[in-house]
Amino acid sequence: MKKTIIFLLLSIVNCQLSIAQVGTWHNYLAYHDVQQIQDAGNDLFVLASNALYQYHKSDQSITTYDKVNGLTDTNITHIRWCQQAKRLIAVYSNMNIDLVETNGNVTNISDVYTKAIIGDKTVNSIYTYNQYAYLACGFGIVKIDVKRAEISESYMLDRNVTDVAVSDNHLYAKIVDKKTTLAGTPVIPYGFTTINLDSLEAARYKTEIITYYIKGSLSANLIDAGQWEKSIYDESSRFVKDNSDYDKYIDLVKTLKPGGPDNNHVGFLRFTNNHLYSCGGIPGGNFIPTIPGNIQVWDGSDWTIYQNQLETTTGHSYMDLATLDADPHDATHVFAGGRTGLYEFKNGKFLKEYNYDNSELLTTAAIDAPSKDYTMVQTVKYDNNGSLWILNSGSPSTSLFEITREGQWISHDKKEFYNSSQRAYDNMVNAFFDSRGILWFCNCRFVEPAVICYQKSTDVAIAYKKFVNQDGSSIDLKDDGIYCLAEDKESNIWIGTTAGPIVIMKDQIGKSADEIVFTQVKVPRNDGTNYADYLLAGNIITSIAVDEGGRKWFATSSNGVYLISADNMTQIQHFTTDNSPLLSNNVQSVTINSATGEVFFGTENGLCSYISDATQTNEEMTSDNVWAYPNPVNPGYSGPITITGLSYNADVKILSANGALVFEGQSNGGIFVWYGSDLKGRRVASGVYMVVTATSTGEKGTVCKIAIVN
Repeated sequence: MKKTIIFLLLSIVNCQLSIAQVGTWHNYLAYHDVQQIQDAGNDLFVLASNALYQYHKSDQSITTYDKVNGLTDTNITHIRWCQQAKRLIAVYSNMNIDLVETNGNVTNISDVYTKAIIGDKTVNSIYTYNQYAYLACGFGIVKIDVKRAEISESYMLDRNVTDVAVSDNHLYAKIVDKKTTLAGTPVIPYGFTTINLDSLEAARYKTEIITYYIKGSLSANLIDAGQWEKSIYDESSRFVKDNSDYDKYIDLVKTLKPGGPDNNHVGFLRFTNNHLYSCGGIPGGNFIPTIPGNIQVWDGSDWTIYQNQLETTTGHSYMDLATLDADPHDATHVFAGGRTGLYEFKNGKFLKEYNYDNSELLTTAAIDAPSKDYTMVQTVKYDNNGSLWILNSGSPSTSLFEITREGQWISHDKKEFYNSSQRAYDNMVNAFFDSRGILWFCNCRFVEPAVICYQKSTDVAIAYKKFVNQDGSSIDLKDDGIYCLAEDKESNIWIGTTAGPIVIMKDQIGKSADEIVFTQVKVPRNDGTNYADYLLAGNIITSIAVDEGGRKWFATSSNGVYLISADNMTQIQHFTTDNSPLLSNNVQSVTINSATGEVFFGTENGLCSYISDATQTNEEMTSDNVWAYPNPVNPGYSGPITITGLSYNADVKILSANGALVFEGQSNGGIFVWYGSDLKGRRVASGVYMVVTATSTGEKGTVCKIAIVN
């Protein structure tokens, strides 16, 4: 039978996609800033930008490591090679631990990460001795048996141990403590930056750093804190950092090109012109901590890093870029904005900055004097005609500008763009044009959160500042209130808030601020009661993207990413760092390559993506644009079989060679996924199966073939 099927395959003309399989993940990590190097004989391990890669000396090849190909976590802070165990100790910022072998095998030790420990879990350094590794921690010392891949002992010293060394059959520890005394009442600074009350209280005190040394015999029970004694000598000479591997190989490592972007802090993403554009700042962020300006562009094969460190050129800070967009007529022409103004680039090179002294932009009114460091442009967006629209947050007398393709600045200033302090809203973010040509944006600020829309053709603006749902209840928007906006396939406007997602249904659009009713989608519990819950209530929604199947991807500030069905009733996926290669549960931005279905997630730990089962649709389905992959389906394969190139909501039937119905369903956008089972969930037999398609209106589509070999 198998020989017959293989013969039949030779007669099947079938286009194959080069894109990744549905359900697969990819990490796009930076390996730019070299931090530590460890010599492992025929290999080098390099910690760069808190990510890990391996250089093979024999063939000069490079292997990168991430959560997709073996690592269990993100943001590595320390590495150390244990020669006796032939393993690299990699410690993460949360004190998770991986042991990495030169053949790529990874063993995880999560005991300290998962254990509730009173004290600071920060790992300050790693010291190896024989087959053991000693981790100097904020609470004491952890001893690892690297050969056995287990925690041997933990010494809970309740002290900040910064370094460890073994000498004279004793374990020595360097302790760095802080002594705090009252310093008086601090002067409260005035300015735009929000004062943290905890920080203000801390400023009343002065801190003195105290360093001393303790030791304990290796033959003693060092778990007993009483077995440790304070050294009367200056033991600093025992703790000289071993940087020999770094010094020996840094010149070589600087020549290596492991690939990836320049920076792992990804706050804003936009997919347009077949390119993924990113920058590090967060729309609506409070600028603490500040993020150096950076723009990184991925074309599907290579990264372009835009000219950065512009301070020497502009004469002021280049920080907290929170938005960008590419000219629809020229992918290399990009405008970016943030806390420190508006910037223009061409082919990755800086062209010009726009600020209060050379443009219509003004400094935020929250600052006493004009400052280029606070000329805030938190959102930019091109329209289909090639005009750039920008919002000047916090300005005392300007708000919305259109810059035409000819470079003319046109003000569309409206009173609806101003808050109760009679200045433009402080954090106007996430501007986009909907299918009706209406410009939408929101004010992400704890003072007067708002949703604003503007129709250029009628010069009418509406600001929504009161949020009442369909039940007549006020929607409680805490903290910054509103973060993002998106339009779904039915032309409804989704709003990401601190209370979860809310919706302006299409029949509400255009109504006055007093008339509008916001919808909080109710999802039935289906537990025998009539109760329902608001969709994703309690989640802070930081970004929303709608895929080609009409489904919504909701990014959250602390709970990963949700994929919700087009009818809003079903949770299809919930990705977190615990159940997926997602790099952080604080997902700051999400965007989609509709042609491939790749969904990108921007986090403070880097960029990652997931290949979804929804892609761009075709108006017409033909034998030239509809095909399946993998094809043939080889023995042992149980993953998704993807049929692509379909029309929106296409009907798909899988038929056996004699025409019997095997499976059926409806496409997500341009994709239908089949797992090689029949309608009862049983694996189908070896054979050639026909894929018959039809449009949602019943018009016949096309037929392709799938060969399955069990």
